[in-house]
Amino acid sequence: MTSIIRRYVRLVDWLSEKAGLVAMALIAVMIGVLLLDAITRNVIRMPLHWCVEFAQFTLAAYYFMGGAMTLKNEDHVRMDLLYDRLSERGKAGMDLVTMFCLLFYLVVLLLGSVSSLEYAIATGERRFSIWNPSMIPIKALMTACIALMILQTVSLAVKYWAKLRGTSFA
Repeated sequence: MTSIIRRYVRLVDWLSEKAGLVAMALIAVMIGVLLLDAITRNVIRMPLHWCVEFAQFTLAAYYFMGGAMTLKNEDHVRMDLLYDRLSERGKAGMDLVTMFCLLFYLVVLLLGSVSSLEYAIATGERRFSIWNPSMIPIKALMTACIALMILQTVSLAVKYWAKLRGTSFA
């Protein structure tokens, strides 16, 4: 593998790892906000209308930001019906085919998210609720995270290609 490809893989892996670590921290934020909601609603009898909605946005950010790290660590769900019976090179070939299917799906998802983000920016889209938050930040984050998942998918495909050829990527 050329040094440019190696640097690309290392950079994308690093970005995915950092996004995943931020996603992990979001769980603590979400727990804190939901705890605040429970206390203000049940103890002080002063409900905060934004808490549950903020927790929903935080959860959405969590699973989008965690997607690239899940791919990087190969923690995604895999159907092991035939996969376990394959050789290491056979597994790499199967994973490579799967990565191309995933790449197609993510590109379609990215096109939809870009369109949705453009609409949100053009119309100043807001969520219809008491809190009335802007949808632009969560849609921008969604688009960026889908793009990172695409980059991570390409990184994985490079690793599987190297394994298929019988070379080590490290």
